[in-house]
Amino acid sequence: MERMAQEFSPNADYGLRREILSPMETLAQSVSTIAPTTTPAATIPLVCALAGNGTWLAYVLATAAVLLVALCIGRYARHSTSPGSLYTYASMTLPPWLGATVAWSLLLAYVATGSSVIGGFYHYANLLLRDATGHVYSAVLLATLVTAVSIWIAYRDVKISARLMLWIEAASVTVIVIVVALLLVRYGWHLDWDELHLRGMTGSGLRLGLVLALFSFVGFESATTLGSEARNPLQTIPRAVIQSAVLAGAFFTVCAYAEVLGFHAAGQELGTSQAPMHVLARVADVPVLGLLIDIGALVSLFAGTLACITAAARVLLLMAHNGLAHGSLGKAHIQNQTPSRAVVITGVAALLPVAVLAVRGASGLDVYGWLGSLATYGFIVAYALVCIALPRYLRDHGVLRPGAQIIPWLAGLAMLLALIGNFYPVPEGPYGKLPYIYLAYLMAGLLWFVLRGRRKGAALAGS
Repeated sequence: MERMAQEFSPNADYGLRREILSPMETLAQSVSTIAPTTTPAATIPLVCALAGNGTWLAYVLATAAVLLVALCIGRYARHSTSPGSLYTYASMTLPPWLGATVAWSLLLAYVATGSSVIGGFYHYANLLLRDATGHVYSAVLLATLVTAVSIWIAYRDVKISARLMLWIEAASVTVIVIVVALLLVRYGWHLDWDELHLRGMTGSGLRLGLVLALFSFVGFESATTLGSEARNPLQTIPRAVIQSAVLAGAFFTVCAYAEVLGFHAAGQELGTSQAPMHVLARVADVPVLGLLIDIGALVSLFAGTLACITAAARVLLLMAHNGLAHGSLGKAHIQNQTPSRAVVITGVAALLPVAVLAVRGASGLDVYGWLGSLATYGFIVAYALVCIALPRYLRDHGVLRPGAQIIPWLAGLAMLLALIGNFYPVPEGPYGKLPYIYLAYLMAGLLWFVLRGRRKGAALAGS
């Protein structure tokens, strides 16, 4: 197995610092892109508004679907140490135009997720600043501040950014775990039969809630973008991908059950709450932790911004190496050994839509929802194509075993159903425009791919 992994691993020198990140720092990349603190505070209430007492079941099913995808990605990651993440895996097997589809989809997914968490950052920042000072500050200023700091750290040193993301997420998740544990100790000695019997849940509500629950996991595979920088990457990265899916799924499922339980005890509706963790902290008799969780959500959103820029820059680096982006973006900083130009470009690209929407009066939660949903299209398409391509990859390299096609096809089917769930029923308002924005972006990327191919063919003919 080790011989085969070395044989099929791309060993190009991308100018990045090699084998600098520990297994925990590599795991931190995936965990920070997920931004787990924001799910109990912002996403679970939205899922509950759709799935009701089936919220915990939506997260169980989402965890199962994501774990199937993680197992597929893990098989690729055993054989590749490229910084291009799923783009590298797709280009190994799929036709070039589908490889380009994965590349452009993944780049959009990381950048739009960065935009989403920037919107969440200025929302929570203004909540805390208003409570502390009585004033609300410019959303554009706050968004620019968090993006600039993230760009600087990602530009400067990948090890600094990985360690920072690790400690931020560990601290913020710990506070939420304390609240959930105290809540379960106080009210959880008996089972919540309304939840376990799925009282009031509808099939359509569960389906829509499941699609939204998947958004909690997007980016779990981003450790694969550190293929050149992780220590012993052919073992560390597959473990990080699977561990992030399992840990996030367990955390989200427990939080979903506990939040619905807590709101039942409080006699309130979780689906309409604007500050769910404040309510739960009061129910658990630790109101001070509600404030700490809001602070934790703020710093987690900063870590998510940093993680998305880190991942997007490395995808853009490989795209530039392969001619899908300008060649200058494929160069790493000589001293810092980071994809410095790609970091700046992806950081600015994440900031621009947030600034435009903020100037037009969009709230931080609106930006979080809109751009997060846009990112989901890119992730689902990339996940589906990579999973479907895995059996051929294994067959080409002589390691396809009987039954090995089952998991990839189940994962691809799960992503297809999730994509259909995003299109039907047709979302209302701005959400209904997002599929067309994604398709227009993808068509532009594929047009560039075709034009680049024709120019390259003409150049070869002329020589």
